[in-house]
Amino acid sequence: MNTNLAKYIDHTLLKPESTKKQIDKIIEEAIQYEFASVCINPTWVAHCYERLKNTSVKVCTVIGFPLGATSTETKVFETMQAIKDGATEVDMVINIGELKSGNLEKVKNDIVAVVQATKGDALTKVIIETSLLTDEEKITACKLAKEAGANYVKTSTGFSNGGATIEDIRLMRETVGPDMGVKASGGVRDLQTMKAMIEAGATRIGASAGVEILKGNEGMDGY
Repeated sequence: MNTNLAKYIDHTLLKPESTKKQIDKIIEEAIQYEFASVCINPTWVAHCYERLKNTSVKVCTVIGFPLGATSTETKVFETMQAIKDGATEVDMVINIGELKSGNLEKVKNDIVAVVQATKGDALTKVIIETSLLTDEEKITACKLAKEAGANYVKTSTGFSNGGATIEDIRLMRETVGPDMGVKASGGVRDLQTMKAMIEAGATRIGASAGVEILKGNEGMDGY
């Protein structure tokens, strides 16, 4: 098994109906395959932390999810509580309506507040929901996330009308430059797609099909 490839993957389960048994299953898979993290809803953070605290697998959760339309104060509280519960990575959704309204300062301040709420104890990934944006808006969102001090920009929640595309990953990488993380999320279900995303500039992959992706990689040279 290629653990280098596994380290790109945030092993994800964000469905609202997810049970403790299903969460435990992805925890066990993450340990077995040495994924970068498990990405779960905030209600499961403390449980995942207890199971993963003596492993290399990080606990990632989502903030303002999936719409991004909660108040900045709510996102800050969610972030602080998630870190208190053991999260070391937070994937926040931008205020998409404010971006499309041209209220860029408000969008940036929303991201800044979450970044500051981590106090450097967690990585911040900014979900821009590419399927709802024009290319110009995608560029603007990426620039705002970078200016706000976030660690990553991320394509999608997986709950809107589209996921990651190669074109969007290229655009996001070109916009943020070589040093900021880019996460492809939504619709990455096989090895070929994952490799294409990495070649386009992704440094992290959000996927619920991480095990299937890696099984498709057995016996192959990869990343």
